[in-house]
Amino acid sequence: METADFYNARKKLGKTQKEMAELLGIALKTVNSYEQGWRNIPAHIEREVWYLLSNQRGNPTNSDSCWDIVECGVKEQCPAWEFQTGHMCWFICGTLCECTKGCTLAEKSKKCRSCVIIKDLLK
Repeated sequence: METADFYNARKKLGKTQKEMAELLGIALKTVNSYEQGWRNIPAHIEREVWYLLSNQRGNPTNSDSCWDIVECGVKEQCPAWEFQTGHMCWFICGTLCECTKGCTLAEKSKKCRSCVIIKDLLK
């Protein structure tokens, strides 16, 4: 997650830096460091921010699921399908997407940033 994305997400959530720090369970100084670009934003913090944005927005009925977007042929075996979280596939480990199958959380987060599902979330 880039500095500007973190800042924009915080604003979209309507939180001050202090409120964001409390929400994420981190120090105020850490939030400030993220926004100033002094610290890289770890994958687990990025994932929490995506989760908060996703829950704020809810799952719009017109939102495509990941299996529709990538035209998945193995969706019935995928945890995202099992739990009907196609709008939150980035949150589920062990998904079967060709691009993220077998990735670590950090690798998956990096790949998911270019996905239309996350891009729509950060608008």
